[in-house]
Amino acid sequence: MLRTPSDGAGSTGAVGADGRLVSIGTVLTLLREEFPEVTISKIRFLEAEGLVEPQRTPSGYRKFSAADVERLGYVLRMQRDHYLPLKVIREHLDALSRGEQVPLPSPGASRDAVAPGGASEAESGPAGAAEGAPHRAPVPRIGRAELLGAVGVTEGELVEWESYGLVAAHPDGGFDADSVAVAKLVVDLGRFGLEPRHLRAMKGAADRQAGLVEQVVAPLMRHRNPQTRARAEATARELATLSVRLHAALVKAALRTGSH
Repeated sequence: MLRTPSDGAGSTGAVGADGRLVSIGTVLTLLREEFPEVTISKIRFLEAEGLVEPQRTPSGYRKFSAADVERLGYVLRMQRDHYLPLKVIREHLDALSRGEQVPLPSPGASRDAVAPGGASEAESGPAGAAEGAPHRAPVPRIGRAELLGAVGVTEGELVEWESYGLVAAHPDGGFDADSVAVAKLVVDLGRFGLEPRHLRAMKGAADRQAGLVEQVVAPLMRHRNPQTRARAEATARELATLSVRLHAALVKAALRTGSH
């Protein structure tokens, strides 16, 4: 039986302690205690990607063991907390299955990780960077199929989100951690009946906030001193955080006073 680090696990490992196998519906119920967004299609996707191999009854029904549920929980945790591509997670789990003591993989461990602007990790090193430019760590991205599996939606739904500008792929076709976070929030809001077309106003407000931040830091970003440019990036992050807090406070105030 595969023993994976709990990393804050819930009760997913309690199933089938007596060797009993359970259905995919039972697995879904168990996993949703920690992962409310998980769906049956997501579990099937992870099976298709080789992350779990449940047994099959003569009639073709899936039957999962305690080890299967534990493994699924670990995969979902790695996606949620570390935004790791499935290939990296699979390699890590395979190493654990062989009894190897391997460290927890980090997002930068993905061989598919690319740097901002689409450059590969090798190209983003000192030789490929502009002289004096601040070093940027490679940004991990996942493929389209992995994004669909991570949030449990169809290709049609993702295309609709893209049409409204809610989610956008990078030129290399990959999606970064911000895109994954946005996609999960769109799914969560959808449970309350909010459709992508309803979220256009939020996207417009976010674009305006980003434009305001860019206005403030633009003079610093054009500076020749790399330390000044690095300070501009830090300032942009701080302004973004403050603007998000202000937006949340204004929404709460509007709801409380009925001024909306």
